[in-house]
Amino acid sequence: MRLLHLIPSVDPRGGGPIEGVLRIHEALVGLGHDSELLSLDDPSSASVRECPAPVHALGPSRTSYGYTPLVVEWLREHATGYDAVIVNGLWQYTGFAAWRALRASPTPYFVYTHGMLDPWFKRRYPLKHLKKWLYWPWGEYRVLRDAAAVIFTCEEERLLARRSFWLYRAREVVGSYGTSEPPSDAAALTEAFLARFPELRGKRALLYLGRIHEKKGGDLLVDAFARVAGAEPDLRLVMAGPGEEALVRQLKHRADELGIANRITWTGMLQGDLKWGAFHAADVFCLPSHQENFGIAVVEALACGKPTLLSDKVNIWREIEQDGAGIVASDTLAGTIETLQRWLALAPAEADAMRTAARRSFRQRFQVGEVAEKLLRIVSENAPALDASAPSKKRRNGTGMLPEGQ
Repeated sequence: MRLLHLIPSVDPRGGGPIEGVLRIHEALVGLGHDSELLSLDDPSSASVRECPAPVHALGPSRTSYGYTPLVVEWLREHATGYDAVIVNGLWQYTGFAAWRALRASPTPYFVYTHGMLDPWFKRRYPLKHLKKWLYWPWGEYRVLRDAAAVIFTCEEERLLARRSFWLYRAREVVGSYGTSEPPSDAAALTEAFLARFPELRGKRALLYLGRIHEKKGGDLLVDAFARVAGAEPDLRLVMAGPGEEALVRQLKHRADELGIANRITWTGMLQGDLKWGAFHAADVFCLPSHQENFGIAVVEALACGKPTLLSDKVNIWREIEQDGAGIVASDTLAGTIETLQRWLALAPAEADAMRTAARRSFRQRFQVGEVAEKLLRIVSENAPALDASAPSKKRRNGTGMLPEGQ
């Protein structure tokens, strides 16, 4: 097959689904299929130049919504060269542009909502939800209604999506999501990370890795760490990721007030070997999020054999708990303290068993090759004219046009 992934931005600093999209792209190519991206980025941006996948960048847009007339024009001209279009996320022009360009096209489009219909947003941002309601009936409702299928990454996401807007209609399917195998040289990656952050050498590190945002529960983690740190002198907290400056300052100030500032390492955004080194150097991964559709970082931790301490608002918590690959509690201070205390109280043999379960959970549920194959099956089953085993449509050149004479 030949698939086109629509995504607002390929810049990893903004968080969102780009990491998962790139891993699926790699898996699709490895399976012999063609895969490209279309984004609203400025084509001259560093994130586009450095992206490991072919990108058709049609920005920059002048609005936060991402509007540019080029998207519809481009899709109408080139969509027939693809077997299917995959829209990633809601509330950006990419989805509405796909609906405008493809609803009467022979090329079907599919939508990953990536948790953006979670009712948590309705409760936390009621004014934003009201604005979305004004847009919903003529925008996203029609995008979902006319999609060949709306793909949810887990059952929890599918059930939650039905609770945000009463005017809701979609052909729902549950797929999966995941990542690729991490680099195998764990010792070298760990050493590189510790060389950059030597204060962590010989310590037990609790790792948070991801965008530092209020929904992620960073305040809960800092406060919970302060409650357990006194009894564990070798324990350290690693806060890894980009974030809103005001929130980072607030969290650092809170750590100073609690007397634990010298036991928290703020790394900023980690990529490549340093990111994998952080996972390998960690004792356990922590994510006490108030809302998390999937959490690629959770799966990356599992891939490195690291158990995960999660809130029950991370939508794959049931799978983690069922697999014995982590510890789950509520997205409260008491719940976050509970996950830390239960982990620290484990006997060495019990902790080792959970590490083994983490790797097993990754291999059985979240290995990206399986995710890519399931996506291909979903596309085939919901667009009957397609066959996942058939040759893909002819490859275009870098301009998006078919080579001359073809």
